[in-house]
Amino acid sequence: MPNGAPRGANGESSPYVELDRDAWAALGEQVDQPLSAAEVSRLRGLGDELDLDEVRQVYLPLSRLLSLRVEAARRLHRQQEEFLHQPQPPRTPFVIGLAGSVAVGKSTTARVLQQMLGHWDEHPHVALVTTDGFLHPNAELERRGLLQRKGFPESYDRRALLRFVVDIKSGKDEVEAPTYSHLVYDVVADEKVVVRHPDIVILEGLNVLQPARVTEDGRAGLALSDFFDFGIYVDAATTDIRQWYVDRFLRLRRTAFADPASYFRRYAALSADEATSTASDIWDSINGPNLEQNIKPTRSRATLVLRKARDHSVQYVRLRKL
Repeated sequence: MPNGAPRGANGESSPYVELDRDAWAALGEQVDQPLSAAEVSRLRGLGDELDLDEVRQVYLPLSRLLSLRVEAARRLHRQQEEFLHQPQPPRTPFVIGLAGSVAVGKSTTARVLQQMLGHWDEHPHVALVTTDGFLHPNAELERRGLLQRKGFPESYDRRALLRFVVDIKSGKDEVEAPTYSHLVYDVVADEKVVVRHPDIVILEGLNVLQPARVTEDGRAGLALSDFFDFGIYVDAATTDIRQWYVDRFLRLRRTAFADPASYFRRYAALSADEATSTASDIWDSINGPNLEQNIKPTRSRATLVLRKARDHSVQYVRLRKL
């Protein structure tokens, strides 16, 4: 093999750099930790083992890397402006796509990154939008026979989702996204998230890294990821994610499911054994197949992969080389 060929962690040629936790954490040693213990506690999702050490060792280096990427994009914009000898529209927001399975902790990752990136003076306005709001309403899913495939690619209003990202990258002053309620398990009619002049937009969802669909005549359209500046995939062993899902279901049985307004109110009265069996069945029939068929195949499309261990801590980071 020629000298200087890119190699992965196992010594084989690879388009990725793989860093274990210690090596990755060392990259943030000279950077101040912007979040307090109280802030980390508020950002933690149900079942996530997030603490100050995890934030300092994993998310601090990641936020700094992303900040460098944002600044590089701004420099390129200025250089292109000079090359064309004419002023260009203001630099459009830097868009980060964040994907991963149900229960893997991607929502917590998105919230932590939003807060940390917003602490850098170079880009104080960081918007976070989830793709849940772009799910078709339950009534429409039921009409299409898709209610039991909620979260699969076909359960989303893909045109509206693509239009949202295109509007963001077109530099529109104000862009709206629909809102989703996990309590009622449905899109909230006439309630919107409004994104105004963001420096960075984090778009978090199960299938945001999906490639473009190929139509019956063989043509491929646009994919959301065509408009991403950076893609992140939160990864873990499937057996671990399945257990995290079951554990979270048991916690929700005692908390959110007990709310009279909850769509899942019927699960609150289940015994621990019944709840475990129900959660396992839901995973095996819906979330597991979606992970294997649709979500996991998009992992290779990410710029960076965060690989978690059984205790939820990030074990290593895989970054695509430039």
